[in-house]
Amino acid sequence: MRIYDYHLKGEKSFKAVTDKFLGNERADNYEEIVQQLLESFRELGFRMSLKIHFLHQHLKFFPENLGAVSDEHGERFHQEILLKKTRYQGRHNPNMMGDFCWFLHRETDTEQHKCQAKCLKHF
Repeated sequence: MRIYDYHLKGEKSFKAVTDKFLGNERADNYEEIVQQLLESFRELGFRMSLKIHFLHQHLKFFPENLGAVSDEHGERFHQEILLKKTRYQGRHNPNMMGDFCWFLHRETDTEQHKCQAKCLKHF
């Protein structure tokens, strides 16, 4: 296979992931689609980054309607990442991934809890 063929395969698999996994509706075979993306990137010689590893290991944590996330959610994500940068001061720490996983878990938790915080009016 020529390098052009590998690039074409990588582009097609990336488009499939954005259309069938990261959109408003998730395809039934989304795990296979993401696996094809990872294989095509590996064939191109790309190193698997921490983000791709997280995507591969935690596919089931992504919400069903991922494409319907508003700008407010994106801003919240960037605020949380900024908090992580200041907390770890730019240094790699093995606890970073766990910290981020708990952030995602808190953000996507839809269970009703017995004790609810009550909004207090100060004025």
